[in-house]
Amino acid sequence: MKNSLQKFNSFQDLNSFLKKERDDTHIRNDGRNYDEIRSLMITRNYLRAAEGSVLIEEGNNRIVCSATIEDKVPLFLRGSNQGWITAEYAMIPRATSTRNVRESIKGRVGGRTHEIQRLIGRALRSVMNMDLIGERTILLDCDVIQADGGTRTLAINGSFIALVDALWNYVDRGLLQPGNLLKDYLAAVSVGVVNGKDLLDLNFEEDSMAQVDMNVVMTGKGQFVEIQGTAEGDPFSQETLNRLLALAQKGIKDIIAIQKKVLLERGLP
Repeated sequence: MKNSLQKFNSFQDLNSFLKKERDDTHIRNDGRNYDEIRSLMITRNYLRAAEGSVLIEEGNNRIVCSATIEDKVPLFLRGSNQGWITAEYAMIPRATSTRNVRESIKGRVGGRTHEIQRLIGRALRSVMNMDLIGERTILLDCDVIQADGGTRTLAINGSFIALVDALWNYVDRGLLQPGNLLKDYLAAVSVGVVNGKDLLDLNFEEDSMAQVDMNVVMTGKGQFVEIQGTAEGDPFSQETLNRLLALAQKGIKDIIAIQKKVLLERGLP
């Protein structure tokens, strides 16, 4: 009887065969399907002293997000009875495969860091009722302790939970009144085109090979907060954009379902 098993002349032939099989079945390098987010775990109250804090883990990503509330606002908001939200983002030196020099040693914050910090702040301000917190500033610190692609979107997801817990902290202490402090849930995810395939929640290997790379931030009601999209080579079509946005919506719906489960006991303040 003829042996039906495929024969390979070398490990290289075997690896090529397995890669083709994986591509044909839409199985990715970490075993996910094309429209799956990475496993997501949120540990609340991770830091003892912060008003709100989480360790958020997604695949091989690990980020500590903390929220601090201060009784002051930037100069341009003084006397307005409006609050403010801002963010800081950093990676520890060995968050990646090679050591990064701390930006404090360089003496300046890099352009990528500035961009991510502004993104996090903008995203969170979009769902916050600033006039209900008075002249207070909420600072979100996002420290990446292990990185594997998509840290800016994961920082938004972790910061949102830290923000919720910080607001409940102030409510419990009688410093804020509950009710509509936050207008909606908020989440972010990356999408992209890798080897001609649309993928959700790109890890580092996928992101480094992407022909199109996009970050999407949305609310629980399905409204867009921010869309960042780049063609890494050839331009992409309106049809590709629509497919990627639909994929991002699916991923954000999955993430918000996890957020709601984590916050089930009290919900939004």
